[in-house]
Amino acid sequence: MASKTVTNLKKKLYAIIFEADTAGGKAFDVVLLVLILASVLTVCLESISRYRILYLDWFNIAEWSFTIIFTLEYLLRIYSTPKPLKYIFSFFGVVDFLAIVPTYLSLIVVGSQYLLVIRSLRLLRAARIFKLTRFINEGQVLSKALRASLAKITVFLGAVLTVVVIIGSLMYIIEGAASGFTSIPTSIYWTIVTLTTVGYGDIAPATPLGQILASLVMVMGYGVIAVPTGIVSVELARSEKETVTRVCPNCHKEGHAMDANYCYNCGYSLND
Repeated sequence: MASKTVTNLKKKLYAIIFEADTAGGKAFDVVLLVLILASVLTVCLESISRYRILYLDWFNIAEWSFTIIFTLEYLLRIYSTPKPLKYIFSFFGVVDFLAIVPTYLSLIVVGSQYLLVIRSLRLLRAARIFKLTRFINEGQVLSKALRASLAKITVFLGAVLTVVVIIGSLMYIIEGAASGFTSIPTSIYWTIVTLTTVGYGDIAPATPLGQILASLVMVMGYGVIAVPTGIVSVELARSEKETVTRVCPNCHKEGHAMDANYCYNCGYSLND
């Protein structure tokens, strides 16, 4: 009887913590979202020296409060999931761990000589912001579109890099060190900056032939930006399918089709 009660409790906690399609799950996610935003805001404000001096005690209280809450959340996730190790070593499991461990490490690493180390460790608390993605259902569609576009974009970038090397070599020959093109790597750097339409202006061609080639690179830059965008847009149109925030109990992948019976990642039954 006691075992059955514990099992039912775990199922209820799992539905609230890992799912957002129930009233309890939605309320949990909203509260968690507010806490994450407040925590990230606290980290940002604490990095401002004036505020840190005036409100250091309040920042410490807020940080420990957030840390305790997120620790309880982390432990509840481990307790309620059917596969604790799968969660612990999943992407969000690692992020959840990194969100709490720096504050505890600050208790161990003490002394003025370690202040810089503590400060750098505390920056890891910004990892909490990655947890916001669990609330963006459309992120699953975007993720699938990016994965589907990866091969095409990789081939395209390979072709762009080839062109960059060729143009960089030509600019080195045409302009030379007198115009700032002191080496082929420097010329390739200029080509990348120009092709991406960034245009720092630290290096510029001075000869008519170099300026003509630079003009061609500038025009090509618009195509470089447009092609990957078009590839991803096509895949987004193909990937748009209504998904829910159901989480696979086995591999903890999110975003399954409304009528899905099995996990798209590991094949685990979602109806168990």
